Amino acid sequence: MKRRFFILLLCTVGCMLLYTRVSAQEEVPLPDIEQQFENLAEADESETQDDSYWQQMQAFRRRPLDINAATESDLQVFRWLTDLQIQNLLEYRRLLGRLHNVLELQAVPGWDIETIARTRPFITAGNGQGPAQMLRQRLRNGEHSLLIRFSRFLETQRGFIPRDTLPPNYAGGPWRTLVRYKYNYKNTLQYGVLGEKDPGEQFGKGAQRGGFDFYSAHFFVRNYGKIHLLALGDYTVNMGQGLLVYQSLAFRKSVDVMNIKRQTDLFRPYNSPAEFNFFRGAAIAMQFGRWYVGVFGAHQRISGNAVVAEEDSSLSVTSLNASGLFRTRGEIEDRFGIRQAAAGGGLQYRQRRWRAGVNAVHYQLSAPLNRNPVPYNQFAFNSRSLTGISADYSYTYRNLHAFGEIATNPGNDAIAAVHGLLLNVHRQVDFSLLHRSIGKSYQSLYARAFTEGTNPINERGLYTGMSIRPHPHWRLDMYADVFSFPWLRFRVDRPSHGHEYLVQATWKPNKQWEAYMRFRNEKKALNLSNNPLNLPQTEDFIRQNWRLQVSYKISPTFTTRMRTEAVWFDKGGPAASQGVLLFADLFYKPLGKPIAANVRWQFFETDDFNGRLYAYENDILYSYSIPVFSGKGHRAYLNINYDITRRITAWVRIGQTFYPDQKTIGSGNDLIQGNRRTDLRMQVRFAF
Repeated sequence: MKRRFFILLLCTVGCMLLYTRVSAQEEVPLPDIEQQFENLAEADESETQDDSYWQQMQAFRRRPLDINAATESDLQVFRWLTDLQIQNLLEYRRLLGRLHNVLELQAVPGWDIETIARTRPFITAGNGQGPAQMLRQRLRNGEHSLLIRFSRFLETQRGFIPRDTLPPNYAGGPWRTLVRYKYNYKNTLQYGVLGEKDPGEQFGKGAQRGGFDFYSAHFFVRNYGKIHLLALGDYTVNMGQGLLVYQSLAFRKSVDVMNIKRQTDLFRPYNSPAEFNFFRGAAIAMQFGRWYVGVFGAHQRISGNAVVAEEDSSLSVTSLNASGLFRTRGEIEDRFGIRQAAAGGGLQYRQRRWRAGVNAVHYQLSAPLNRNPVPYNQFAFNSRSLTGISADYSYTYRNLHAFGEIATNPGNDAIAAVHGLLLNVHRQVDFSLLHRSIGKSYQSLYARAFTEGTNPINERGLYTGMSIRPHPHWRLDMYADVFSFPWLRFRVDRPSHGHEYLVQATWKPNKQWEAYMRFRNEKKALNLSNNPLNLPQTEDFIRQNWRLQVSYKISPTFTTRMRTEAVWFDKGGPAASQGVLLFADLFYKPLGKPIAANVRWQFFETDDFNGRLYAYENDILYSYSIPVFSGKGHRAYLNINYDITRRITAWVRIGQTFYPDQKTIGSGNDLIQGNRRTDLRMQVRFAF
């Protein structure tokens, strides 16, 4: 494997040196957001179906945001902007008036050329007049869209073959289907409906007699008189730094070292196909001078593994179903069997440089949670009701921005706290710091704080990050995170500690070239597998990752991108494993033509699952894929989109993974006989 790794490295560097001429073409999008999604998939070991972020970005790409009328919450949609940059822009506008050109952003403290280049496709410098306040105008002047999507694996999986043996086969067909209608007026009025069916689920019969397995509807108004936000139907709630509840997309540690603060609207519309992590009901936020108040209420049915006690026939729930998959008899029986009520709100006082607020949320379930009584679950939430309260703050002074949140459960002495700092040390140096201390018995639902673990519980840590731009063509990003877990965790049968370090150097000499190289080192404790003594035994394992990625714009029509990556797990130890991955992309987008396409070829080889690797894949509109790669194989895919008319666009994506040394792929009902797995997605969007 070492020889193959060095051959792949030489190929990548050779391709990088092959083209060295300079031209002033449109800039290729920066890879930071893709890395954010890769890190999120690796940390959760799953992919989110929440596509709200991509919907927001595409809406602003079609109808750019007026930077002179944008509010703080409008600018927070752009995840790469820090709160310090946003506050500096608002202060610049207050002192000097509206911007006459987007390039005037270079005069705003903290806004460098790279930040402006990332934001420029989504903004414009208009007359500073906000969207129409008349509801009638908002209802008439927006954009209607209808999206229809079909996807499936072309090979037959075991779950779709009728049989009498275990496990039980799937009740429905292999197609995933999505239909979504949406109306949007400049991000201030939005409503729509969605229907979705997963592979293996029935459609129009059995448990899904009403057609789709999942329906969603929403109506959302922003900035209408004193009403700042109004949500009816499905919506998400986002409070403070995510210790109580945070249901919108929340990134974790990444090369974007200044993106450590949770910042988005208290309420946001929800119209994604994911069937978990949202509320169904009503919410309103209003502003009275410097006071900002928001309240919400929700009631919905959720799914979980329900168990009936033999002694008293009482009902309890051992786990909640976050996958949204209802394909087999057992999954269908657990569908929507639990009623959940939620209510809460926040009160905030806002000044120009600082703000402080209090938040509260309460949940009531129709049946108590009764998780598996293993030691690491000793302090987990096991009841019908849960209440959380918190206080959060933020303060900006010149080139410094401080923020934080402290939360607790009434009747529970556990405290959860997150405090952070963003500092623009110099025009070329940014610094970030975040400390977290979360008690082992602190409890929450739908929370997403900036933590090492998936949920904010049982963790202490200190994160520091720095971004240095020593030269206009170079950027150096690095972070260090030291953390500990005072109590046991899943697959870790003792209190443990660990650390993670990352260093990435990015080179961007012009609008044609972009390259970055990074190294990451992570140390964590895990239970030993295949323990001969059959006793709980935990060891510290180190995982190291190295990556080189190069993008080059050959011409206005063609862009190439190549990556070489290697991982070492427990290097030199008894569980040693390593892996390598190489891919090459080609993007085709002729100017003024209705067609665009991109293609990828990829090779990967790992010793086992510990050496697994993740790679972001371009996909059809509003969709993306981050598969995990282990074993040995090849992967290729082709994306094509075509503008049939000015208002109708179609997408087709087909990809295949080939494992030369395997006779089957997957396990259980997902098992495929053979060594190839082919995925197909088709989509059409009507805009009117």
